[in-house]
Amino acid sequence: MNDQEIEREIQDKGLTGPRVTPDDIEANISGEFCFTVGNAARALNCPVCDAVDMLTICVLTMRNGFTVTGESACASPENFDADLGRKIARKNAVDKVWPLMGYALKDRLSISK
Repeated sequence: MNDQEIEREIQDKGLTGPRVTPDDIEANISGEFCFTVGNAARALNCPVCDAVDMLTICVLTMRNGFTVTGESACASPENFDADLGRKIARKNAVDKVWPLMGYALKDRLSISK
C-alpha cells in the first residue's frame, strides 16, 4: 500500500485521532533538490566513474530548515532512468520524514496533557 491508500483506509475506518497525513508531509516540504552524484562530481571537477551516474540523491528541505535525503541506486546501466531515479530517491527521503513528524506530533501531544 502507498501512503495515500493507507490514509484512505484510516479515513474509511473513521479513525479520527491526531496523526500525520500525507498532506502534512507535503505541506512541510519547502524545497526539493535531486541530482545524480555523477552530475554533481562533474560540476565540481571531480573524477567520476560510471556507477555514480546511476546514483540519484534527493534532498528535501523542510519548512523549519531541516534537510532529509533519499537515494536511489541502479544496478544495471541498461535500466537507469533519471526520472524514475528521482521518484525513488524522493520517496526514500519522504519515508524518512514520517518518523520525524510522528515524533514531533507525539511531543506536542505529550506537552498538552
